[in-house]
Amino acid sequence: MRAILLAGGLSLVLTLVGTRYAIIVLARHGYGQLIRDDGPTTHHTKRGTPTMGGLVIVLASVLSYLAACLVTGRTPSASALLLMFLFVGLGTVGFLDDYIKISRQRSLGLRSRAKFIGQTFVAVAFGALALAPWFEDSRGQTPAGQTISLIRDPKDLTLPAIVVVLFIWLLIAGTSNAVNLTDGLDGLAAGASVMTFGAYTLVNIWQNNQWCGREPGPTCYEVRDPLDLAIFAAAITGACFGFLWWNASPAKIFMGDTGSLALGGALAGLAVLTRTEFLLALLGGLFVIQTLSVILQVGFFKATKGRRLFRMAPLHHHFEMLGWEEITVVIRFWLIAGIFVAAGLGLFYAEWVAGV
Repeated sequence: MRAILLAGGLSLVLTLVGTRYAIIVLARHGYGQLIRDDGPTTHHTKRGTPTMGGLVIVLASVLSYLAACLVTGRTPSASALLLMFLFVGLGTVGFLDDYIKISRQRSLGLRSRAKFIGQTFVAVAFGALALAPWFEDSRGQTPAGQTISLIRDPKDLTLPAIVVVLFIWLLIAGTSNAVNLTDGLDGLAAGASVMTFGAYTLVNIWQNNQWCGREPGPTCYEVRDPLDLAIFAAAITGACFGFLWWNASPAKIFMGDTGSLALGGALAGLAVLTRTEFLLALLGGLFVIQTLSVILQVGFFKATKGRRLFRMAPLHHHFEMLGWEEITVVIRFWLIAGIFVAAGLGLFYAEWVAGV
């Protein structure tokens, strides 16, 4: 528990202080956000706001996790190192996307194919390594299970490794893009991420307390490194919390694709490593709704040859176009995110109680 508190607290302080300096440096170099001309007119005033603030989130989270391990005498586990690889890898793809937007002064960064290739490489490498026998612990547990689960691995189901890797790739690509879509209003993605990563911190703490490596039994959790995952999840939670101080309306800085792709990838990685792939759809329900709104908008537009289901997608822009103030949309969407997180944690705990 000491390592969890240290990682979260240190990450919070690093982003509170580091983001302030990042704003100065990014503004000095002209690394400002470009705004779509077809978006809500109220967003035009945001043009030039420093972006790529996700760099601070990624660096603070990684440094805080490593510092917590150093202070408490822990050796970073295979699960945490794989999660770090996914987090930093997708953050790098997002950074390239942001940098191209800024350097070439256009609202589109990496070409869609290049971005897809980058996400695919990182996701497939993560999935393959998470199932590799090289990372088995003394009990033969790999970081990821060879199945797809709601809360724990089914005992009578084993999928081919290629199927699991394919699913992991789809989950990572979908979740990273979902957080990216949600990052369209001041503080929206950062606030929702605080709640979702906070939920995964609690999930990992509970799994560690009921871990099969310590307390074998019918309700124990077969997760390779639950405590290390809790430490890393706490570090990311603290980083998002500290960043939100500067990202809340009116935002002084945006996380950019650097932050949103990294955060989405880390959420998917936590779901895979904690054996809660399907539970992520509930814990991250707000991100699911945002993605579905875009899918429905595009599908309806094509099916009706030009008509729109929403005034604008993702869904948060629809409510802006209806006349809602930006801060009103953000706070109400935070409430929705909180309801989904509470429902997901309730389901997670109810499953354990039912099995006792």
